[in-house]
This record gives sequence, structure tokens and C-alpha cells, in this order.
Amino acid sequence: MSNDSIGKSWIERENGEAPQSWVRAFWEFSRPHTIVGTTLSVLALYAIAQSNRLLVNPVFLPLAFAWLACICGNIYIVGLNQLEDVEIDKINKPYLPIASGAFSRKTGEVIVVSTGILAVLIALFQGPFLLATVGVSLAIGTAYSLPPIRLKRFPFWAALCIFTVRGAIVNLGLFLHFNWVLSLSRAKSIFSDWSLNSVSFEIPPEVWVLTVFVVVFTVAIAIFKDIPDMEGDKQYNITTFTIELGKPAVFNLSRWVLTVCYLGANGAAAVLLSSVNLVFFVAAHLAALGLMWFWSFKVDLDDSKAITDFYQFIWKLFFLEYLIFPAACWLG
Repeated sequence: MSNDSIGKSWIERENGEAPQSWVRAFWEFSRPHTIVGTTLSVLALYAIAQSNRLLVNPVFLPLAFAWLACICGNIYIVGLNQLEDVEIDKINKPYLPIASGAFSRKTGEVIVVSTGILAVLIALFQGPFLLATVGVSLAIGTAYSLPPIRLKRFPFWAALCIFTVRGAIVNLGLFLHFNWVLSLSRAKSIFSDWSLNSVSFEIPPEVWVLTVFVVVFTVAIAIFKDIPDMEGDKQYNITTFTIELGKPAVFNLSRWVLTVCYLGANGAAAVLLSSVNLVFFVAAHLAALGLMWFWSFKVDLDDSKAITDFYQFIWKLFFLEYLIFPAACWLG
């Protein structure tokens, strides 16, 4: 559930043209990189919640509903951002459906309203933790994009929105939801008594470490994401760290934030995470950190494609984290 920008999708890169079909336009509208991130976060938190249960009580239907609620919320947030940024996107991301004309504004509005309502209704039928996770995420996403608040105008508040949702709310909320569902062996809707007597509210150390890691990581994403969008943001008076500090400063700051993130996670694992496979955990993070620095040295800040490619790589590292953490838990 994010408002992040990213470079051209695989559709445009492969075909050399903007998507024509409704399905492809909808895929673009949903911002595929955020869909992948949301999907991996849902699966990872479920796997971590299951890691101490050895699949004693697998509950796959509530997992599917939680995923669907989060995906609908994701589409609402990124779609609302596109509805409010049409003129900016015509400069920064002209391949997006509304900016390119593949979708009319009315079509975008219908999708945004429909997915927002679906996200809340599905969560309502799945329990209080999922409802709180989805509800707070939608509220922050709305405040991020929609006037008169429109927090994306301010770099600090824009970054705070992104890492609060991606980092704290999604990870803690989904873990509590799955922990509660697994303890019941099913979800309980608003119509079947939201009893919380059988669930522990304790958050295990691995979830706290993952949450802090993702919060810090999304700080890097939040400050880096505006480098490719500098021209459009400047023209429409959107203040960003890139405009205030310049490309080199933001690029270097992002690299060092990611470095602190990876080294901090390894240090925390050595001290706090007795239940994970420490060798795998540390080795995976050092390998990811090394790849990040290796690629970063090859980036030409005057080449917009190189900047966009590196930003896509940062997102791939983000995706990888939701594989490393549950794998380390299951191997521990």
C-alpha cells in the first residue's frame, strides 16, 4: 500500500508502446511494483505467524481474503494519487493510464471508489486487526494525495506517510491479524463476535526487527523516489528532498540509509533473534548490501534511465526482504 513512483512498466519496455487493452491499462493503474510488495508482505507475515505452529492450523481462505483486502487498498491509494497528479504525471510518467488517455478520469474514479469500498468491506468481515490495518492505511493514503491536506507537498510528511504504512502499519497489523486468525483456526467477522480473549498481543522479536528494517528501508525509497520526477515536481510546486538538496546528496543519503538498514538488521539478529538461522540471515543481508553498492557505483545521475533502473533495483531488494525474513524463521 504505497504512493511510490517508479519507472516504465515491463509492458512498455517490452512492447515499446503504452498498454492498449483495458486489462493492461488496469495493471499499469495498479502500479505493479506496489502490488508485488503488498503481496509479498502479506505472505511473509503469514509465514512468520505460522513459523512456530508448523502449519498445525493452516487457514488459507482468511489468507486469501487478507491479501484481497490489502490489494484493493493498494489500488485505492495509488489510484487516488494518479487522479490528483494527472498534469504532473504527463511530465514525469506519461505512460500511466490517465495521463496517457488510456483511462478516462471517470474510469479512474470508479476504480478508486470501488476498490476502497471493497477493501473496507472485506476487512470488516475478517476481523478487527485487518480492519484497523486497512482503515488506517486508506486514511493515510487519502491524506497523502487529496486536497486540502495533500501531504505529498511536504517532503517530511510525504516520507512519513510512506514508511508508516509500509513499515509499521502493514507489518504489525498483518501479524496481529494472522496470529489471531491462526489461534482461532478461522477468521471471525463482525457478525460472529470479535472475541480477542484467545489471542496474544505479544509481537515476537523477528516481527519487530522486520518492522524497523522496513521502516528504515522505506525511508530510502521515499527520498529516492523523487529523483526521476524532479522536473514535474518542480513545475507544479511539489517540494521534495531532491529539489531542496540536489540529486547527488539524495542519492548518497539513500545509499547510506540502506547501509545502516542492512548492518542494523544483522546486529539486531545477532543480539535478539535466537530463533532464526543467523548464518543465512547475515549472509543474505551482506550479499544484498554488496549488490546495492556495486550497482550504485555504475549509476550516472545525468542519465534518467540509469536512475530509474537503480530505483527499480531498490524495490527488488525490498521484495527480497520479505523472502529473507520468513525463510530465516523457518530455517531456524
